[in-house]
Amino acid sequence: MAVPEIIPIGYEPEYHTGDIGHWEGGQFLGSVVAAFPEGYTHTDDWQAHKRWHAVLHTFDAAGHHLDSRIERTGTDDDHWVAVNTARDRLDGWLGELPGLRFGDIAIRPFRHVVEGVLFGLVIETFEDTEHAELYPNTIGFYEPWDGSYDT
Repeated sequence: MAVPEIIPIGYEPEYHTGDIGHWEGGQFLGSVVAAFPEGYTHTDDWQAHKRWHAVLHTFDAAGHHLDSRIERTGTDDDHWVAVNTARDRLDGWLGELPGLRFGDIAIRPFRHVVEGVLFGLVIETFEDTEHAELYPNTIGFYEPWDGSYDT
């Protein structure tokens, strides 16, 4: 089965897809996520290179990417400060979305790069199977395309 044009993503409260749903302008996908910049290779000071982000992508009702709000909140050197700051920032952005309601979404693939980090839903092939991978979260969506995912 080919990758569909619109990828369903199931809502799971308090888990990897706990910050997704609909608002008056369409759909949203939020997360607090850490990522290394593209090309990073492991060093002894890896905590200084692991960057935490607050992320909010918005989409129209048909699943087309509209905008991305992404803010780096710190590194793993100050893990809990960076994570809590990102969570607070995301909660604030979600609070600004009129008509917000959490639930399943269906969006189209998109790419957005910030400070050398890929954010997006990208079609890839792994072990001869096409799937959609959410970056930098590294969550994969596969057949039967019912919104479930693999981490």
